[in-house]
Amino acid sequence: MIGRVLLAGALAVQFATVPAHAAPERCEPEKASPSVAESWAQRRLDVKRVWPLTMGQGVTVAVIDSGVDETHPQIRLAGKADLTNTSFRDCVGHGTAVAGIIAGQPRSDLPFYGVAPAVRLLSIKQTTTSLGDVALLAKAIRTAADENADVINVSIQAHDQPELKSAVEYALGRDIVIVAAAGNVEKDDGSTGPAYPAAYDGVLSVGSATPNGGRSTFSNPNAVAVLGPGEKLSSTWTGKGYRGNLEGTSYAAPYVAGVAALVRARHPQLDQLRVRRRLTLTADGASGKGTGAGMVNPLLAVTAVLPSEQVAVAPPVPEPLPASAVHKVVPPDQRSIEVATAVAAGGLSLAGVTIVAWIFVPMGRRRRWRAGSSGGSGAN
Repeated sequence: MIGRVLLAGALAVQFATVPAHAAPERCEPEKASPSVAESWAQRRLDVKRVWPLTMGQGVTVAVIDSGVDETHPQIRLAGKADLTNTSFRDCVGHGTAVAGIIAGQPRSDLPFYGVAPAVRLLSIKQTTTSLGDVALLAKAIRTAADENADVINVSIQAHDQPELKSAVEYALGRDIVIVAAAGNVEKDDGSTGPAYPAAYDGVLSVGSATPNGGRSTFSNPNAVAVLGPGEKLSSTWTGKGYRGNLEGTSYAAPYVAGVAALVRARHPQLDQLRVRRRLTLTADGASGKGTGAGMVNPLLAVTAVLPSEQVAVAPPVPEPLPASAVHKVVPPDQRSIEVATAVAAGGLSLAGVTIVAWIFVPMGRRRRWRAGSSGGSGAN
């Protein structure tokens, strides 16, 4: 991850090159509001509780979308690329909203902020409309991987294509967490098939959650791993302003991508598979079909101690001690033992004689060393 940080200078130069044959682009995004209110999503996730531990420092997040308005006061880009050969501008607003949810810079005078504001944010523009080209999407994923992204956010739904699948496998092979929108239900009867790249193996597919934690009615129920807030949202918008009442799995995905960035920053030893696993194991729990493991939980995702990650490793076998470190046992000196025993026996004997003498000598002196009377009457 340190090596990726060192690429910042070269990356900025590479991304700042304007296409030589830029096509004219009609840029008419929906009008932004100068003010913004705090959304339920910010209160529910409450990512500020995690910030004392990490704000995403050292992690690079690539936003593959319609571009990002880098003139917005709460957006700070580390690099940008335009694959559409138009311009770097976000003429839709969608990419700017996604970028704000992931890494909007906190300000004391505004209630809006992103999940991981300290990440290095890359903008890879692959569309100029609400639609997009699958070939450019695949190219954008490969571009993000080549620029050493740690997390890629894809708030786009497409059809299964070999080149798209290949690009996803390429990024996964470079240990990148890919977070993608599960897609929105578009058919009148409410049925829909899987959306890609979200439905590919190894991609963290994100569905949309309501304020009460359930699945939004428009959220595609297929192949959902976790939920993120996806309706009645506010975020940054093109034109240095904001938009409210945003909805869609495309806005749920960046909330999860931001949490993935926090996890990667706090646990740099975890590979992309374990990061995804941690996000699902620490989610708030399923609440019906299409909710996966439930709403993503930033605090638990970053701080939980998962026994499955604590691999027991046997201590190394110590090296044998040198022969000089262990002294051989000296064999007993039998002669010394015999002498000591004799001396001890003699000492005990002498002590016995001394005791006897101490008792009987005084008695003899009192009797003047004469034999005692027998006690009977003798003949005269």
